[in-house]
Amino acid sequence: MNIIVCIKQVPDTAEIRINPETNTLMREGVPSIINPFDLHAIEAAIQVREQMGGKVTVLTMGPPQAETSLREAVSMGADEAVLLSDKAFAGSDTWATSYTLAQAIKKLGADIVFCGKQAIDGDTAQVGPETAEFLGIPHISYIRKIEDVKDNYIRVERLMDEGYDIVESSLPVLLTVVRELNQPRMPSLKGKMAAKKAEIKKMGMSDIGADEDSLGLRGSPTQVKNIFAPEVKAERKMIKGTTEEQVVTLIKELKGMKCI
Repeated sequence: MNIIVCIKQVPDTAEIRINPETNTLMREGVPSIINPFDLHAIEAAIQVREQMGGKVTVLTMGPPQAETSLREAVSMGADEAVLLSDKAFAGSDTWATSYTLAQAIKKLGADIVFCGKQAIDGDTAQVGPETAEFLGIPHISYIRKIEDVKDNYIRVERLMDEGYDIVESSLPVLLTVVRELNQPRMPSLKGKMAAKKAEIKKMGMSDIGADEDSLGLRGSPTQVKNIFAPEVKAERKMIKGTTEEQVVTLIKELKGMKCI
């Protein structure tokens, strides 16, 4: 079974910087981590491989420094890693990113594609479902449990506001996962050694057969007009008393601030 995990290297939230000309996040030279939700996607893929056999390939799109996150995924147990890196990919919105990932997945082939439910830098939760649409395969979002998986079938629990749904699908399928699904494993010493020696396959625009007009800023139908880091406000006020007293006090405070 071929399993692909789409991960994203995201900037450390304490070190975010913004390019004033393009209104995009500056990633070069900024401390980065694997998107936390993607760690659960990696763990899910490894567990399915342990049950069904096959291969886990971790895929990311980003600058050369994203290779460090791919090596971390290999140290957790992924078999192969692919880096999509090309100047033509720069400035991609969710649509262009999804198109690029889908083109790569078509080249690699996959029975199951795992993604984290969303990235902590953009919080759109759009890339997973959009990638599935570009691939023309079903997708199920917010997976909290994998109940059963066979060569051409999967049954999962999808997290909902008030409980969960049980959803069945044929393969291939794309799944986005939530934290409740599992506890990501720590890299082993053997895994870390393997990650250092691992060959990271690099693919660009021509390698995935992408249309240049569908990539990067040129292929992005949404444009960011302005982006900024919110001001840190230290002013706080604790409300004490019974629940009823706290509610009354809170209403008075909100009225005083003209919020209601």
